[in-house]
Amino acid sequence: MSHEKYADCIDACNRCADACDHCSTACLAEDNIADMAQCIKNDIDCAAMCRLAAGAMARDSDIAGKICSLCAQICEMCAEECSKHEADHCQKCADACSECAKACRSMTA
Repeated sequence: MSHEKYADCIDACNRCADACDHCSTACLAEDNIADMAQCIKNDIDCAAMCRLAAGAMARDSDIAGKICSLCAQICEMCAEECSKHEADHCQKCADACSECAKACRSMTA
């Protein structure tokens, strides 16, 4: 099947989307939600982009490479923001985003 060649990147995108969903929800439980606003926004955008990228690769879409390139950029942005926060969920999300960005960059190389 054509999607098997992207299996590692699809997995990274799905793990990242899950981490971002968890992080955005956990951020809402933090004491000062206002300080977490940008993190929450980035998490939501990143999760959506990762799911789009995973779907494009699963379908072997002709534009999967372009989508993954944008996904890498969004993951890097999210990782940068999450890494600014001490919360464990933010740190785990930053790690998942960095791994996804790396996988997407490899996929497009």
